Amino acid sequence: MAALDSLSLFTGLGLSEHKARETLKNTALSAQLREAATQAQQTLGCTIDKATGTLLYGLASRLRDPRRLSFLVSYIANRKIHTETQLSAALEYVRSHPLDPINTMDFEQECGVGIVVTPEQIEEAVEAAINRHRPQLLVERYHFNMGLLMGEARAALKWADGKMIKHEVDMQVLHLLGPKTETDLEKKPKVAKARPEETDRRTAKDVVENGEAVVQTLSLMEQLRGEALKFHKPEPNGILHIGHAKAINFNFGYAKANNGICFLRFDDTNPEKEEAKFFTAICDMVAWLGYTPYKVTYASNYFDQLYVWAEELIRRGQAYVCHQRGEELKGHNPLPSPWRDRPTEESLLLFEAMRKGKFAEGEATLRMKLVMEDGKMDPVAYRVKYTPHHRTGDTWCIYPTYDYTHCLCDSIEHITHSLCTKEFQARRSSYFWLCNALDVYCPVQWEYGRLNLHYAVVSKRKILQLVAAGAVRDWDDPRLFTLTALRRRGFPPEAINNFCARVGVTVAQTTMEPHLLEACVRDVLNDTAPRAMAVLEPLQVVIANFPAAKSLDIQVPSFPADETKGFHQIPFGPIVFIERTDFREEPEPGYKRLAWGQPVGLRHTGYIIELQHVVKGPSGCVERLEVTCRRADAGEKPKAFIHWVSQPLTCEIRLYERLFQHKNPEDPAEVPGGFLSDLNPASLQVVEAALVDCSVALAKPFDKFQFERLGYFSVDPDSRQGQLVFNRTVTLKEDPGKV
Repeated sequence: MAALDSLSLFTGLGLSEHKARETLKNTALSAQLREAATQAQQTLGCTIDKATGTLLYGLASRLRDPRRLSFLVSYIANRKIHTETQLSAALEYVRSHPLDPINTMDFEQECGVGIVVTPEQIEEAVEAAINRHRPQLLVERYHFNMGLLMGEARAALKWADGKMIKHEVDMQVLHLLGPKTETDLEKKPKVAKARPEETDRRTAKDVVENGEAVVQTLSLMEQLRGEALKFHKPEPNGILHIGHAKAINFNFGYAKANNGICFLRFDDTNPEKEEAKFFTAICDMVAWLGYTPYKVTYASNYFDQLYVWAEELIRRGQAYVCHQRGEELKGHNPLPSPWRDRPTEESLLLFEAMRKGKFAEGEATLRMKLVMEDGKMDPVAYRVKYTPHHRTGDTWCIYPTYDYTHCLCDSIEHITHSLCTKEFQARRSSYFWLCNALDVYCPVQWEYGRLNLHYAVVSKRKILQLVAAGAVRDWDDPRLFTLTALRRRGFPPEAINNFCARVGVTVAQTTMEPHLLEACVRDVLNDTAPRAMAVLEPLQVVIANFPAAKSLDIQVPSFPADETKGFHQIPFGPIVFIERTDFREEPEPGYKRLAWGQPVGLRHTGYIIELQHVVKGPSGCVERLEVTCRRADAGEKPKAFIHWVSQPLTCEIRLYERLFQHKNPEDPAEVPGGFLSDLNPASLQVVEAALVDCSVALAKPFDKFQFERLGYFSVDPDSRQGQLVFNRTVTLKEDPGKV
């Protein structure tokens, strides 16, 4: 039982089952690792993530003095030591101080504790190293020793994450040199050393020819300007969210700005996750944001060609059929496939058998022979799935993976620039390797940082959990940050595009406050949403001396700041309704609205009302006010003018607040109980019998209005004839109580 517990503990650290069993055979190592994991769990109070598990394994396998174990585990668990470089420094420190009490300040200084290296610093250090070797790089291209660049950047930033430096080197070198050519893939020829003066002449010539064509000191945006661009854009297994809006703006916007074109391609390679409603919603949202694809395509259009290329990859010795199960490939350093070197003809026959349905799901895969940037070895190109495809039916029982499909579809469509978010950088190596392995045209892949918002979750899986829990109605619930939800809430597409433009495109991930998006919404709606008046908590007011025998027609400017945009007409009769909060029998100091001895003006009417009598019901609640009126120009100006309605329409109004109470609902340190425990119980308030003036009677779903003094509102699709439903989009100004 103890062995089984330890096995579970070790696999929980991220070790593969095989490596965990091998660790158990080493009594000293397994005891030290078990102790380290147990102490870390007690410190964290939750499960250990993979990165922490890797460091704990490194600590247990390299620490020679078990007396220092607890001390070092505490630094790892509290994320004060979070890189391999820091761990190596820590182990060296305790090794060189075997008997001394540890001086915490000295230890932390030696291990770089508290030093934060930003992506911008890494970018600058790598750029400096590349600039020092730029002439030689332009001559030698990919035959240049890239380790030299990494070493110099690492020397400048001792505590930087090595993987981040490598990724940055790869990215900047790619920007400088472009994709590898056939010459780059050839072995570097041995040549006699040129005389110094010849080297100087050759280097200078190359710099003049190539340096201007690829300007590396410019931003990604500036590099794209002036080029003939063909972008592609998403995988149809979910609804687009605010982060996708940034991607859509980047792809379509910059293609348009540079007289290029942009494809909308659906990478529909997984029939288990794709639903027709997602395809429709994605197309709708792209159009809603104001963009028209040059062409809408599907990865499934190319299934035949992709299969032919897979066979060719096998023939070239670059792919093989493997029988390792999925669970064998998980964890740290899984074992290489025992089928990696199987004969080409055997793999071809087995791949054909996969297509003919002779293997069960998970029993066989086609894998590519390469090591990716994140260390993943031999990614899967094809897997068996007996799920009908929404477009190809049951024609296929094997489907290509994203790693295999993406670059080849880009090549088929002659995409010039494949722009994707930063997490796809680890797949760049497979992108270029595969195109080069098949000798097909290879586009450029560039990465940029994601856009996230505080107080939100955008993961498809988590939104499904919210729907299943009844916390939201569906993907378009206005409290979410999916694009369909934002449209339903009333966010104008121009505001979303403006927000994306303000955020800009950076390599680092950007997390913004929702109120910055809401400010963009207000800017647009202030100029585009006509005014109307509505009352959420109605209080009836009877005007005893109404100045006419019947209702008056009042002309109200739809945009008070610019009356050239027109007027609308509303009735003004002897019975009006005001907000219950606009009346106080006993007002507090500073209260400026209707009270005894304190008249108020009725907006747009030119009249002032003064309280004469308060009518209460049996419970003592105020049911009605009786007032008199006078012309506004016939006496002293009142302290306030309030909104009102007369002969109104009854409607439903939905008031929305943030769905979550904390900035980072997915962060276990901030919300230990998980995001579902962080729901705001006041995120939705429904006012079922609100009153609105009759100028909105013909409003259609998604029409937008500013209800004076209340905020901006949009007509919800739930509206029916005679029963309008409004969603509050945003308040008139940012709530000062929000942080």
